[in-house]
Amino acid sequence: MTRLLVIKLGALGDVVQAFDAFAAIRAAHAGAHISLLTTPPFAAFLAGSPWFDAIVTDSRPAAWDLPGLIRLRRRLRGFDFVVDLQTSSRSSRYHALAGRPPWSGIAPGCSHPHANPNRDEVHTRERQREQLAMAGIAAFPEPDLDWLRRMPAPLALPARYALLVPGAAPHRPEKRWPVARFAELAGRLAGRGLTPVIVGAAAEADAATAIVTACPSAIDLTGRTDLRQLAAVTAAAALAVGNDTGPMHLAAAFGVTAIVLFSAGSDPALTAPRYPDGGWPTILRAADLADLPLDRVAAALPERQ
Repeated sequence: MTRLLVIKLGALGDVVQAFDAFAAIRAAHAGAHISLLTTPPFAAFLAGSPWFDAIVTDSRPAAWDLPGLIRLRRRLRGFDFVVDLQTSSRSSRYHALAGRPPWSGIAPGCSHPHANPNRDEVHTRERQREQLAMAGIAAFPEPDLDWLRRMPAPLALPARYALLVPGAAPHRPEKRWPVARFAELAGRLAGRGLTPVIVGAAAEADAATAIVTACPSAIDLTGRTDLRQLAAVTAAAALAVGNDTGPMHLAAAFGVTAIVLFSAGSDPALTAPRYPDGGWPTILRAADLADLPLDRVAAALPERQ
């Protein structure tokens, strides 16, 4: 049996952006044993997916951590083909650690290089599709996400609700729309019959508290969902509004109507969430999100949702 390894380490938005590629690899190698190398936060999240037979974790050992590197080398060995979807300098170094097997990625000297010098100038979705095409994978079926939709939510939610995502990576404060405007938006959504449901990590608890204080009908789920529960909550939402961060990628992957807020800190042409058919959600951009007015976001809301 052919043994394949796929490398995708994180973060959440990057993992979700790879669903398209995961499904294509599985469809092209239906009879193969496919393992995923990822970081611990995503091992449980992806364990129930239809794309992988095994999940291998990477603790990202430091260069001086010899025992850690030996363990990682053991996990990287024995594969007939490796698809590196992380394509970072770190994951490219794994080519040598794995014994230089047949490899799709950007590792120097690999057998199936993504030989596009402009690869960093195209959106993640198209970049990964082109990389896989150069490795002989050309068909891209729509990813089956029923395994995530079936996860139970952490509590009973209203029939109609809108997801609010006020957080972003802690080291990227410029990617956050002011919490006060999320709070005002929550009130407007509630006035339209949509219960605001706030999601995010525990670090967003203060933001969620401010939103609930301004809009008491809002539901705070920050820090109360694991990634699978977050996916189930996201899949059932009628609408999602949030910063450029992982849960918004989940919303788009499920086809949820999404409004994504971008600052100058990132380029939507390269990293924006995408719908299953490749379509784009509504992108609202301001160089500084503090300058993005509430009325502009409210105007982008669907008339009926």
